[in-house]
Amino acid sequence: MTEIRIHLSPAAFTEVEKPLAEFGPLQASIFRYDSGVPAVRLANEQGNLVLLPFQGQQIWSAEFGGRNLTMKSMFSEPRPTQNYLETYGGFMLHCGATAMGVPGKDDTHPLHGELPNAPYQSAWLLAGEDERGPYLALGGEYEHIVAFNAHYIARPEVRLYSPATLFSIEMTIENLRAQPMELMYMAHVNFRPVDYGRLVYSAPCKPGKVRPRTDIPTHMKFPEGYAEFLQELVVHPELHNVLEPGLPFNPEVVLFLDYDADADGWAHSMQVHPDGSADYVAHRPGQLAKGVRWISRPGDQDALGIVLPSTAEPEGYHAEKAKGNVATLGAGEAVNFELVAGSLTADEVPAVEIAIQHILEG
Repeated sequence: MTEIRIHLSPAAFTEVEKPLAEFGPLQASIFRYDSGVPAVRLANEQGNLVLLPFQGQQIWSAEFGGRNLTMKSMFSEPRPTQNYLETYGGFMLHCGATAMGVPGKDDTHPLHGELPNAPYQSAWLLAGEDERGPYLALGGEYEHIVAFNAHYIARPEVRLYSPATLFSIEMTIENLRAQPMELMYMAHVNFRPVDYGRLVYSAPCKPGKVRPRTDIPTHMKFPEGYAEFLQELVVHPELHNVLEPGLPFNPEVVLFLDYDADADGWAHSMQVHPDGSADYVAHRPGQLAKGVRWISRPGDQDALGIVLPSTAEPEGYHAEKAKGNVATLGAGEAVNFELVAGSLTADEVPAVEIAIQHILEG
């Protein structure tokens, strides 16, 4: 089937949500938040995604099976800014691409780079069908140019299928310079944690394979017992596998995981809810070799990055450069990153848990 593309213009977005396209049971509508940020809603029989076509191509919210998958934040809607912390709370953000992570004392890049709230020059809606079935998708292009420094195009795409509760996320970065380009990228996927949720994942949960970040960023204030909890996780990383309400995930706990993949190259991660359903992420360690986990439960924010698939750890450019974690794209070269995210029903979870166990058993 031929893919249909509908080009989007910011001028078409109004405060009143209005339908844009229908493709069988799939629907797309557009609206503008009170803050002025344009949004696209992609919906199927199971739920919907709200995306920001001209601001980072973020997935601002995800809801399936009557449940909001998105982290709890202090922001009720996105705000029109490129400052990472002044419009925070989206379900999924692209991070990078010239640098990523928390800037160190010698770094000049913004928190998590220029991509999270990048002003996209073009955006479009796609309708088509592939081996997984009919889909609606949002895509676009952001061209980043800094004279004598960087010139690349970012091309993300999010596909929502009928009638799935899982959706695909891709990002392609193409270096347009005649010189090599340094590259850092993270897919920052932010679920809402649930008390007593179980974390099940295809990384061996043992010391050295699951490593907590024990160097606390200087801009953070933390409660009594927090530093001691991080040290305990060094020896007993399994202590974080059940999200018990009393655990000190305040302001945040960051862990680095060494993932194993299945025969098709996919690693798998779940938050299994007490009712048996789950939140789910699959990524390819061959593309995104660093598995980062982020848990933040200070009260006014409640977030679980089950895994943030990355090319580097999020310690800033100079720290990751020293570790050898900064990748390079050759002149004219492009790279593609893929992941799948969403929810699973209680009937679907056991098979995934068995598959994860098989991966871990080798």
